Amino acid sequence: MITPTTNVILHAFDWPYARVTESAAAIRQAGFKAVLVSPPMASKKSDKGTQWWQRYQPEDYRVIDNQLGNTRDFKCMVDTLGEYGVDIYADVVFNHMANESAERDDLTYPSPARQQAYQQQAEHYRALTLFGDLSEPLFTESDFVTAFPIENWENPWEVQHGRLSGGKSDPGLPTLDHHDNVVKKQQFYLLALKTLGVKGFRIDAAKHLTLQHLQAVWTPSICEGMHVFGEIITDGGVSKTEYELFLDPYLKDTRLGAYDFPLFHSIYNAFEKGLPLSSLSHPYSVGEALAFDRAITFTITHDIPNNDVFINQVMSESNEHLAYCYILGRDGGVPLIYSDLDTSDIVNHAGQPRWVDSWKQHQLQQMIAFHNVMHPYPMHVLSAGQDHLLFSRGNKGIVAINRGEQPITLSLPKGRYRHCLGHVNGLREQCGQLFLPPNSCAMLINLDD
Repeated sequence: MITPTTNVILHAFDWPYARVTESAAAIRQAGFKAVLVSPPMASKKSDKGTQWWQRYQPEDYRVIDNQLGNTRDFKCMVDTLGEYGVDIYADVVFNHMANESAERDDLTYPSPARQQAYQQQAEHYRALTLFGDLSEPLFTESDFVTAFPIENWENPWEVQHGRLSGGKSDPGLPTLDHHDNVVKKQQFYLLALKTLGVKGFRIDAAKHLTLQHLQAVWTPSICEGMHVFGEIITDGGVSKTEYELFLDPYLKDTRLGAYDFPLFHSIYNAFEKGLPLSSLSHPYSVGEALAFDRAITFTITHDIPNNDVFINQVMSESNEHLAYCYILGRDGGVPLIYSDLDTSDIVNHAGQPRWVDSWKQHQLQQMIAFHNVMHPYPMHVLSAGQDHLLFSRGNKGIVAINRGEQPITLSLPKGRYRHCLGHVNGLREQCGQLFLPPNSCAMLINLDD
């Protein structure tokens, strides 16, 4: 499996595929080398629009036909980004199918209504087909496990066999079994996307998939030439129950990458909860970060602002900015930068949707440029304390962060430095000293190296 250490990923969460296509040149200019898009499958769509979470309720794998676009739109997006040297990563949902209990009692997918549409618009859907025979169902009742809601979230068997639901009155999302027919169809789908030019896969709800299911689907041949990583949400690193029950077995028994939730919680605790910034000096050595070649690092994922259970993990704007300086300045992992189209209704300091255009911010783009230059150089902590962290990238770069409310002065290694993040009020460097204003960060390149 390829784990490209320089590919900063833009998570174009719930962007229509045409919008990604239209933004291709700007995405490349911003320094991104990959774009993660929402699940390219058949799911509910409406002339009035649908909620983002309906993208995570698949109706069929064999066609791309959802609120964000269809197979033609997806192909155009892949081809256009390819012209700019930007890869496409696809979010895939293999744990479950759509909850359609309000409309029908059976577990045949796609639904009779969608199958009828296939017949009535045969030529249209033939052009959208990725694989298989649309005159036959993709899955039937025998492809699902017995229905029951998850109640004990610390019981791995229950989490990996039960249904995700909104409570006892909600039948929940039908959970797929991992027998041969399911695995075969899921592999056909992945191979079809690879044929279109997809270069990476995010495994949604990987925590809910058994290791046997993951191992059966994600074979070496499926993973060849691909960057594959799973979403296994935990509340911390090795000392936490969720890590031990779900993430640790995944890391031990697969070769796939994963979202670095241990590091995220370390970052959140340092910037939002007041833990010493020195705790971010060597998080891997104390089990609070994943190995450099397995980690997807981030400051926010789509679940955090869009789900009530995680909303308290949204960092302040200023702390999110400093956290991006950290993950784009450090070594290890592939950074994921989040952008949405205002699915959460959270606004920034100017009263605008917070993450719609955040990926275009000049300082963030300069951080990405720093990351892309510094990826071969090891990180060495020079100074760390309650409110500051100073580290080098070999002899080539310097990253400095001041989370505190007071300015600080830090000693720099000998050299002539170029400031990468542009003008910051109060930031200056003189006679080997860096004067760093409150709640600010700096990235420097040593011109003498």
